[in-house]
Amino acid sequence: MAGTETIYGVHAIRFMLERHPERVVTVRLAERRDDPRIREIEELARKNSRPVKRVDAQTLKQQLGEVAHQGVVAEIVPLPPWTEDELFEALQKARNPLILVLDGVQDPHNLGACLRTADACGALAVIVPKDRAAQINATVRKVAVGAAETTPVIPVTNLVRTLKVLKDAGLWVVGADAEGPRLAHEVDLTGGIVLALGSEGSGLRHLTRQTCDWMVRLPQLGSVESLNVSVAAGMLLYEAVRQRMG
Repeated sequence: MAGTETIYGVHAIRFMLERHPERVVTVRLAERRDDPRIREIEELARKNSRPVKRVDAQTLKQQLGEVAHQGVVAEIVPLPPWTEDELFEALQKARNPLILVLDGVQDPHNLGACLRTADACGALAVIVPKDRAAQINATVRKVAVGAAETTPVIPVTNLVRTLKVLKDAGLWVVGADAEGPRLAHEVDLTGGIVLALGSEGSGLRHLTRQTCDWMVRLPQLGSVESLNVSVAAGMLLYEAVRQRMG
C-alpha cells in the first residue's frame, strides 16, 4: 500500500493502537489465533474504528516471509524521518541533549534494541548513515516495541560532517572501543553528548574515530573479546543517565 509500512508482532501493534491509532490503516490477524493477546489487539482496533481482517496464516507467510509475526500484522502511516535541519532545531531547545550515533550497524535487531534503550534513556535522536547500515523497517519496529515511533532516527549522507556540525553546536563526541584509553565512567557525560558506536564487526570507521573527542571502553572482566553493539550502547547510555541523575 503506497505511503504505508508493514509492522508485525503483538507488542509493536498494540503500542500503535494504544498510542497512535490514527496512523493504523488496517490490522490483519491469523485466522486460527484466538488467544487473549490477539483478542486484545482485535478489541483495540475495533474500539479505535480501525479495519480488522482475518487472513489465512499461509497468506501471511507468503507476504512476509519467515518472520516471527505472531499472527498479527498491520499497515501503518510511518512518521517521516527527521532531517538534519530538524535535529539542529531541536538542539536549540534541548538542555544537555544526549544523541546516539550508530556507525554502520547492519543488523536490524541491533538497531531496534538500540532504539528501545535510547528511548528509555531520554536520547534526543539516533543518527545512522544512509548507506551500508540498517534503516527503519518492520523488524526494527518489532524489536523496538514502540521506540521507533518516539525516538527520531536520522539517516545522514556524511556522518563525519554531521559529527563536526554537532561539535560546533557545543556537543562532545564520545566514541566506544574495546581498546579505548579511558573507562566510560571516567569521562563527564552530563552535558551535551554524542555517543558513537561502530558496526558489529569492525567497530567505528577510521574517520569517525578521528572525529571523536574521547574514546572510551567498558569494563570487561570476562574472556569475551567484545560486547554486542546493542548491549554496549545500553551500558553507555545508562552510564550517561547515572551521571546525570547523580
